[in-house]
Amino acid sequence: MNNIYVYILVMAITTYLIRMLPLALFKKEIKSPFIKSFLYYVPYACLACMTFPAIISSTSSVISGLVGLVVALVLAYKEKSLINVALMSCVSVFIVERILEFIGML
Repeated sequence: MNNIYVYILVMAITTYLIRMLPLALFKKEIKSPFIKSFLYYVPYACLACMTFPAIISSTSSVISGLVGLVVALVLAYKEKSLINVALMSCVSVFIVERILEFIGML
């Protein structure tokens, strides 16, 4: 039971350091356009790295996951609303999984 307190303490210290170190290390404004653009895209890259495997593996078939991903990407590229993108990708996954069940691939 005491180990859980050690785990919580380590997580708290790690979270604090991740948030505190940039403030302590970078006192001046960052002027390099390369570093600014790199830091601008880091959250998007991290989100994509965390989300992409979940999209592919969260369905019964990799095929239906890929279809849902493609539908979401196309609708997002066409600047549809978030609710439309989410609903249509879910509907497409549902339809593809029913088709795959029907032809015996699931």
